[in-house]
Amino acid sequence: MTAYDDLMAHVRTTEALASVAGRTGWDQETVMPPGAASMRAEEMGALESVLHARRTDPRIGEWLAAADPVDEVAAANLRDVRRSFERNAKVPTDLAAEIARVTSAAQGRWARARAEEDVDAFLPVLSHVVDLRRREGEALADGGDPYDALMQDYEPGGAGAAMAAMFDALRPVLVDLRAAALEAGPAPVLSGRFPHDAQMALSRQVAERFGYDFDRGRIDLAVHPFSSGSGQDVRITTRVDEGDPFNCLYSTIHEVGHACYEQNVDDAHLLTPIGRGASMGVHESQSRIYENQMARSEPFCDWLFARMRDAFGDIGVATPRDFYRAVNAVRRGFIRTEADELQYNLHVMMRFDLERALIRGDLEVADLPGAWNDRFAADFGTPVTRPSEGFMQDVHWSVGLMGYFPTYSLGNVYAGCLMGAMRRDVPGLDDGLARGDPSAATGWLRERLQRFGALREPKATIRHATGEAPEAGPLLTYLAGKFGDLNG
Repeated sequence: MTAYDDLMAHVRTTEALASVAGRTGWDQETVMPPGAASMRAEEMGALESVLHARRTDPRIGEWLAAADPVDEVAAANLRDVRRSFERNAKVPTDLAAEIARVTSAAQGRWARARAEEDVDAFLPVLSHVVDLRRREGEALADGGDPYDALMQDYEPGGAGAAMAAMFDALRPVLVDLRAAALEAGPAPVLSGRFPHDAQMALSRQVAERFGYDFDRGRIDLAVHPFSSGSGQDVRITTRVDEGDPFNCLYSTIHEVGHACYEQNVDDAHLLTPIGRGASMGVHESQSRIYENQMARSEPFCDWLFARMRDAFGDIGVATPRDFYRAVNAVRRGFIRTEADELQYNLHVMMRFDLERALIRGDLEVADLPGAWNDRFAADFGTPVTRPSEGFMQDVHWSVGLMGYFPTYSLGNVYAGCLMGAMRRDVPGLDDGLARGDPSAATGWLRERLQRFGALREPKATIRHATGEAPEAGPLLTYLAGKFGDLNG
């Protein structure tokens, strides 16, 4: 066997063990009994110790030095193994295990504190998580910016300064579009009965329409919807509010975008470093283009309107156009995951600034609730009334995902680029969406982007799919056109 073969045999076992750890995390957030939380934290810490040891095995350095990248796939695998090896070598094993143990326990404590609006119970937990991630960021940064170092886990090549510049360009346009939408008056609102089982049945139907393979996946419920897994086992979660069917439906479609990316990676790449999404920004481009540019489009809403009436009867709006307006309503609200396309990125920008300040030590956890409330009132013009609508609403910080939030907006930018190219390349796109058949669009994404996994770096992935370098212009053009039409 060659050095490359030996390396990949080692990596495949490591990737398989990481998949087991991921499935354990899925279990924790869906069906694990709450009394098992402390033992699960120990289990996750033990798994991370084994994984960290494998990822820092000295033989990896020897194999990397001797391996010959005979083709594009081998070169990409070696690139990602080298990146992981160098990164993990900087983080002590005991710190990696402690982060896994503490964040596993913190997820359950966040969920309980959020349900009980108990800030005092949550702040010590969050403080511990932030301290661990600061230490990790400092170990990775080698004297550089620890926040930038943490971002590499989610967006290789990303940098806080570049994100801040992108946000500076997006913010004024989004604020102006939001003001115009709010001044145009309220959109129609759904009313009626939306039973749990009927919502889940419709969500499954729509998931299948978008190409989700239930032979290799399943839908469950979670406090915060997410997608987990890759290849032959990709699971999603959603949540149900019987007063708001859009919460379940569009959360499901969002997670289906993530899941289809993972299900559509070429089988030849499974259990290799490139057998997953290229980055969280690219991943988010898939979930957002499924949810927004396709599922919130007027043609698809025409089809969905009829399905909603079949499932629920009278839903309080009488025409497809009013339903389309209800789906895309711009309203003041607190929750990021329920925000419209205009305000969503403003939610992300706020979180980016706050978490960057936390990791850099410019903001302490004890001061976070007040800083959040002040910033939210300034950005959204509404005072926060309870913690579950404020800094405790998202799961991300409790599980240590600092550096993750900006990839949501980056994904929106990427999605704008992809949709522009798709409209150029796919004739009759809207005709298919009007029939509830997005297969032309999802097929284009599969062939141009999804099947390659992480073969290319994030920006190169978008450039390969679209033929152009990614930039914010197509997203802003799309938003201005859509909401200009909606608001006259």
